[in-house]
Amino acid sequence: MENKNRNWTKEDLKTYLLIYCANADFSESKIEIEFIKSKIQTTDFDKIHREFEQDNDNECIQKIQASIKELNYTKDEIDSLINEIKELFLSDGEYDILEKNIFKGLKHILK
Repeated sequence: MENKNRNWTKEDLKTYLLIYCANADFSESKIEIEFIKSKIQTTDFDKIHREFEQDNDNECIQKIQASIKELNYTKDEIDSLINEIKELFLSDGEYDILEKNIFKGLKHILK
């Protein structure tokens, strides 16, 4: 896999991770996109979203795992990411089985 995220910042990873989560149920709602944009500081949302759209699920997970390691996340930063993921999943009022499964898998990957 080509490491497209070599120059990602923590903010870029957070954006990518939240976009990934918004697509857990294969349907990205306007509410979820608004939530993501309210949680990030980057102006690169569209660029990161285009990159996400080009990646398959395996590439997404590999990028997330590699970036967490490369960016030296602390336990508190990981806990904060997990909380924001949970907030995103609840933001549209639905928390379906696909979202629950992604959440469970990401908690395992991130910790």
